[in-house]
Amino acid sequence: MRNLRNSVQLIGRLGKDPEAKTLTSGKAMTTFSIATTDSYKNADGEKVEDTQWHNIVTWGRKAEIAAEYLKKGQEVAVEGKLVHRNFETSGGEKRYITEINVNELVMMGKK
Repeated sequence: MRNLRNSVQLIGRLGKDPEAKTLTSGKAMTTFSIATTDSYKNADGEKVEDTQWHNIVTWGRKAEIAAEYLKKGQEVAVEGKLVHRNFETSGGEKRYITEINVNELVMMGKK
């Protein structure tokens, strides 16, 4: 049950091409966002679609693979954990962000 404490599984499409970085430590990091869409009928019987955007972070070899093979519009499945962090912009403004740090990444669709 330990793995269920902070576990997220999503299937979605990339909103833009991944951004790869190599940190000063030499570790590879790639970030991208995916969209997930749910649909339901409202009280009037009309179909409503709700799209959510999720910030994804991959590290090490998974980051290298994501940077090389993933492209905007591609469907992926990710499993990882939620991470909440904050940072200060160059203008001194405090920002908060929620990300998913990936443990598993599966590229879906056609090769």
